[in-house]
Amino acid sequence: MKISPIVLFVYNRPWHTRQTIEALQKNELSSESELFIYADGAKSSKTVNKVMQVRKYIETISGFKKVTIIERDKNWGLADSIIEGVTSIINKYGRIIVLEDDIVTSPYFLSFMNEALEFYQNEEKVWHISGWNYPATFNSNCDVYLYRSMNCWGWATWSDNWNFFEKNTDKLVGDFSKTDIDRFNLDGANNWWQQVILNKRRIINTWAIYWYATIFKKNGLCLNPVHSFVKNIGFDGGGIHCNDDSYQDNKVLNNKSVINFNIVIDENSNMVAQIQNYLRKQNKNIVVRVINKISRMFFGRRLIK
Repeated sequence: MKISPIVLFVYNRPWHTRQTIEALQKNELSSESELFIYADGAKSSKTVNKVMQVRKYIETISGFKKVTIIERDKNWGLADSIIEGVTSIINKYGRIIVLEDDIVTSPYFLSFMNEALEFYQNEEKVWHISGWNYPATFNSNCDVYLYRSMNCWGWATWSDNWNFFEKNTDKLVGDFSKTDIDRFNLDGANNWWQQVILNKRRIINTWAIYWYATIFKKNGLCLNPVHSFVKNIGFDGGGIHCNDDSYQDNKVLNNKSVINFNIVIDENSNMVAQIQNYLRKQNKNIVVRVINKISRMFFGRRLIK
């Protein structure tokens, strides 16, 4: 089996970075994997100290076949750093596993990702591999499933697919019909399209929604484990675009060493329906929390119980 390079993007969160690395070091294939670390530069004088703490720590990292550190001499921002970094490494190696500095992995994460990349390398419909799934109890007899939406908390892909990536907001908006937008939003279960609008208005600057849009327009599918091999520990206010912990839980990560990848190469309608139900409940809960927060501020009590 070909072992894919790991690309990790870090910035100014030393504790999160350490948790991510220490979990990754416990993976079965870590000693056989090349690790590339992109360390972004400080955005302001306020972040210099934490940036330097991260850089000092990553210089001590061992346990991998090879560690290569790329230190940005200025602040690129997460979106630009990921786009450039992924493009650079994937063009050289043909495939890639990508992590950010707040993703804690199961000891079998690298095995799962590498085996999936190998198994589906010639399957034109499969564009993306994710190590994460929603923290719900799913009714499924499978280890993995395919559907249209893209998850980026620990992911992988091949150069043939990534070469189609394009971050062009105006073109994207022009290419999507109302029907496309509804399907993009998993038939109205969530509002991922709002991220495109926020990028267009320059309120946020992200990359992942454009990768999802690329896959979607090419009728690609994304592979996900039914039970997550990763968890995001970044929902503590310290990260970029990380302030909603509604998709998190404390369940034990997937420690299954043998995965059955033999599934029908089509969107799993059973899993889609269950995810839609989960998302609708989560969105309803978010609305309730917001209403109750406002109610406490003005009336001293919750309006909805």
